[in-house]
Amino acid sequence: MTTPLLTLEGVHTHIGPYHILQGVDLVVPEGGVSVLLGRNGAGKSTTLRTVMGLWTASRGRISFGGREITRLDTPSISRSGIAFVPENMGIFTDLTVAENMTLAASRGGMDPKRLAWIQDLFPPIGTFWNSSAGTLSGGQKQMLAVSRAIIEPRQLILIDEPTKGLAPAIIKSMTDALRQLKETETTILLVEQNFAMASSIGDTVAIMDDGHIVHAGDMAELVADVDLQERLMGLSLEAHQ
Repeated sequence: MTTPLLTLEGVHTHIGPYHILQGVDLVVPEGGVSVLLGRNGAGKSTTLRTVMGLWTASRGRISFGGREITRLDTPSISRSGIAFVPENMGIFTDLTVAENMTLAASRGGMDPKRLAWIQDLFPPIGTFWNSSAGTLSGGQKQMLAVSRAIIEPRQLILIDEPTKGLAPAIIKSMTDALRQLKETETTILLVEQNFAMASSIGDTVAIMDDGHIVHAGDMAELVADVDLQERLMGLSLEAHQ
């Protein structure tokens, strides 16, 4: 049985007067890709932001690597071995690609071998190394956002909607890169609306609705059950290929 790396137990999150997460129970196994699916507004992004400490859980417990992180601040959570790629990418558009990458390295230095590996994953990082990040295309900015998250080894990467608004060719490049990343010791928790993409790299899946997890299991089982897809998400893999 795969050891859990990240566990959420009965997690509630309030944002102002709004009760967004309403008792989320989620287990992310160590290794591979876990996918979080659900309709818009179901609470997926809030789940990632709560894990990262950007929103504080009002109730419940979050554990990472056997250690409770529920009340830690975001810098402490990052130092524990978790990186976050938000939906808005979080890059500095006024800085160069090189400067963005340098800032993402906690010690201000980058391992040349790891940097070369990242540039193999995402060739535009090397091509536009000295260019302003603001001049990159949407897909290239997303590559930079993911590259920043992996410039140092991390046990867990939270990635929110990495293919949103991207052209099919760029989606394929991103998918191929994430597939290679999952072969390392890094675990990925992925929020993604593109079911065909998510199902092609996901090992496990959880589906959210109205602030709850309503289904969790192996991705292969969900892919094989079209009725379950339609009942839980109102879609099917066949309609998204």
